[in-house]
Amino acid sequence: MNREIIQGLLIPFLGTSIGASFVLFMRKPLSQTSQRMLTGFAAGIMVAASFWSLLQPALAQAKTVWSVAIGFLLGIGFLLLLDVVIPHTHMDDQEEGPHTSLNKSTKLLLAVTLHNLPEGMAVGVVYAGWLSNSTIGQAGAFALAMGIAIQNVPEGAIVSMPLKAAGMSRWKTFLAGVGSGAVEPVGALLTIWLSAWIVPLMPSFLAFAAGAMLYVVVEELIPEMSEGAHSNWGTICFALGFVLMMCLE
Repeated sequence: MNREIIQGLLIPFLGTSIGASFVLFMRKPLSQTSQRMLTGFAAGIMVAASFWSLLQPALAQAKTVWSVAIGFLLGIGFLLLLDVVIPHTHMDDQEEGPHTSLNKSTKLLLAVTLHNLPEGMAVGVVYAGWLSNSTIGQAGAFALAMGIAIQNVPEGAIVSMPLKAAGMSRWKTFLAGVGSGAVEPVGALLTIWLSAWIVPLMPSFLAFAAGAMLYVVVEELIPEMSEGAHSNWGTICFALGFVLMMCLE
């Protein structure tokens, strides 16, 4: 595996680690307005990445639009299934999944890991597309990895605070945040190793990753950036994140 691919797989993980490190220095939790702004920014990047980096090349390669449509719906369904079968707690303390005796910190960590999974899949399938000499170029694959890394920085900071508030020490919170981001390079590597099977169905897999990412945006990020009064800042930052990712592409 060449250096460019290794860098591309590790860049999003580095973004999560940098964001998680904020808990070591911040003395006060983020304000609600700051959380809405950062969440909106992350959501904008993910929406733009889903279209420019995943759906657009999928439609360009597909013989029929149905392969893209089915892949997209399967991606939505896959994350919906994980949402149902994995016990987790969102940042607003809303619990989902089966009832278990797991503590709040563990459920928060599972929610973050569940969130990071589609991002790792997206990076892996795009780099698999580049290796297969499809319409995806190295610059496009790197742009997606960089965009996800940028949105992982505020995301890592946002998720670290609830873990600390749930009773974890600063260093344990930092390590937990870093560990939750590890699912991204692992998921990306698995996707690349399966590229021999993925390449013939590349449009569907690109759309699958897009559906999984948009599920996270609609299910978690948009509600979190819009809750409470004066949510305009979340909308503004959504637009900024979208434009930034569009320019990277």
